[in-house]
Amino acid sequence: ITCPGVQLKDKQELYLSVFVLGQYHKTECVPAVFPLFFQERLQFEKEFANIVDPGDLVKLLEFDTAVLELIQLVPPVGKVLATYEENTRDFLFPDPKLTHGLRGLQREVLMKRSPSFTGIAPKLRFSTTCVISDSLLILGRSHIQ
Repeated sequence: ITCPGVQLKDKQELYLSVFVLGQYHKTECVPAVFPLFFQERLQFEKEFANIVDPGDLVKLLEFDTAVLELIQLVPPVGKVLATYEENTRDFLFPDPKLTHGLRGLQREVLMKRSPSFTGIAPKLRFSTTCVISDSLLILGRSHIQ
């Protein structure tokens, strides 16, 4: 996360909170000095038991929201400095024009800063990889692929 020219008045550490597919993960904490480097892989897995057609999965992902928050450990509960929200379909499968770099995986987006965050909006650079696989469901004696 970059934010040129911005110095945080609070010196407590920061982390990135990520909510995707109904699951929450957070990164390790880093010092409160830009640029912030989160060199982590967060893995989210979701099983969609009643989805057979990939088009139905796409529609379902369009109604889900991925939320990323930059949070500083300011007592008592932490302070949200900036947020990025996008429907999960576009988060996982961005348009080709929004990606660059090796195999188009790197993305750069501007986060929406909170009212208490002074300075320009932080820029978040990240990549996503998605694997979709079929599974064999066993319902009673019938097998459905």
